[in-house]
Amino acid sequence: MPILSGPKKLVWTAHSRSKMRHYGLSEQRARRVINLPKRVEDGIAPKTVAMMQQSGSKKHPYEIWVMFQDSKLERKIISVWRYPGITKAGDSLPPEILDELRKIT
Repeated sequence: MPILSGPKKLVWTAHSRSKMRHYGLSEQRARRVINLPKRVEDGIAPKTVAMMQQSGSKKHPYEIWVMFQDSKLERKIISVWRYPGITKAGDSLPPEILDELRKIT
């Protein structure tokens, strides 16, 4: 199944909403990451996809990540976070984010 296989209903988990509130991100910002990702990778949870967009300035860059899981009719947003700095393609996430995501999945 293609990653962007057309419009789907977005379902937000309580964890994703609390993370957006924690990092000061809006639903629209998360949607923008999904619609125009700079990088797409496999998520750490089974059958998930993580998308990223860079933001910030040259001096203080950061990345906004959205991890979701697709079904036939809906796209479940599992987590949204802001990563300080720039990650390399294929690098795994920092241990504290991995631990937190494992707790909710």
